[in-house]
Amino acid sequence: MTIEPVNLQKTLDTFSELWSPRIVAQFNDYDVRVAKFHGEYLWHSHEDTDELFIVVAGRLVIHLREDGKERAVTLHQGDVYVVPRGTEHKPVSDEESHILMVEPTGTLTVGDTHEEIPDYVDATTGHHLG
Repeated sequence: MTIEPVNLQKTLDTFSELWSPRIVAQFNDYDVRVAKFHGEYLWHSHEDTDELFIVVAGRLVIHLREDGKERAVTLHQGDVYVVPRGTEHKPVSDEESHILMVEPTGTLTVGDTHEEIPDYVDATTGHHLG
C-alpha cells in the first residue's frame, strides 16, 4: 500500500468492472475497498465478520434473511450500514452505484456460504491498486 492519500473518485474512474472491488487502503487487519455495483449480486453470508457498506454514489438495496424472514434496507448516497456476521444478504442496485466497504483482510467477496457464482461476479479478496 501507498503512504500517499488515495482519492476515491479517481480510483473509481480507473476501472469499469462491476462487483470487482479495489483495495484502496489497509489498516490493522482490515481492507478498505471500493467497487461499482449494478444489478443483483448473490445471496451470501460471512460467518465470522460483519460487513460495512458506505454508499459513495448512487443507491443500494441490501436484502437480508434473518430468523426465517426477508427484509430490505435501502441506502442512499452518504448512508452507512453494517450487515451483521452470519446474516445472509444480497446487494442490489438499479443504477451504477459506488460503494466503499470495510472488511477483514482476506475476506472473500462471495462470503463463506453462497449461491452459485454467476459469471459477472468476481469472487475475490479484492484487487490491489496499480
